Amino acid sequence: MNILVLGGTRFLGKQMVQVLLNKKHTITIATRGRAIDDFGGNVNRIIIERTNPDDLKEKLATTHYDVVFDSLAYCSNDVKYILDVVNCNKYIMTSSTAIYHKHFDIKENEFNPIAKKLIWCDRSIFPYDEIKRQAECALWQQYPIFNAVAVRFPYVIGKDDYTKRLYFYVEHIIKGLPMFIDNIDNQLSFVRSDEAGAFLAFFAENNYSGAINGSSEQTISIKDIADYVKSKTGKAVVISSDGDKAPYNGESDFSINIEKAKALGFAFTPLKEWIYELLNFYIQEASN
Repeated sequence: MNILVLGGTRFLGKQMVQVLLNKKHTITIATRGRAIDDFGGNVNRIIIERTNPDDLKEKLATTHYDVVFDSLAYCSNDVKYILDVVNCNKYIMTSSTAIYHKHFDIKENEFNPIAKKLIWCDRSIFPYDEIKRQAECALWQQYPIFNAVAVRFPYVIGKDDYTKRLYFYVEHIIKGLPMFIDNIDNQLSFVRSDEAGAFLAFFAENNYSGAINGSSEQTISIKDIADYVKSKTGKAVVISSDGDKAPYNGESDFSINIEKAKALGFAFTPLKEWIYELLNFYIQEASN
């Protein structure tokens, strides 16, 4: 298949592209050209300005793609700018479980983007959770003719995580740096970056359309993480109201229902079968 990837040069997007290449698809990566990838001559490349509809029309309108993967759709205008010009059989958007009101066992039908008022907006207008809601509202309300998938992920983590949010906690514990943590006991959901990439790639050849959750089963708390780091290093978390604000602050208890993904035949590795290996990696990194 001829596939266009908006983004795809780092993290789960990079993992997704590699899976698609392994399946012998023809890949074109469209980015601003600022990030260097290591795909060499295995992919085609287009330089675009994602928020400029005229540039997107000039660069993308004349080519037909079997599938378009969009890892850069953060708001309703982003969706409009691409879907007004692209010619494709299927559109797959990376969404987020941030769109939900969080609790345990969240199912896809708990956010209805058809029922919510659509607001055309740029990325700076609302907080992250709301602009992602508006992106889905634009997709499902304004472009119903598209065969589309919105894949909703919780926190994506891995050795290649450029956000370093989970690493923040490990590094602060190892170095004895105080943190302000307001939810140390809350249970959180995660997904491994390589499995997130593989799950996205899965929909290139699957006929599913609609919204779908992607997440590891099981949850973990910051206290669980801190206790594990202490068990390995002897170093305890230092909590202070004057400490550095922790990146997962404000997050409530939640878990993600993935029964739809399992019914389609995709298996995520349970969280506690892989997260400790990742924490060991972070411990080593922070100790150097």
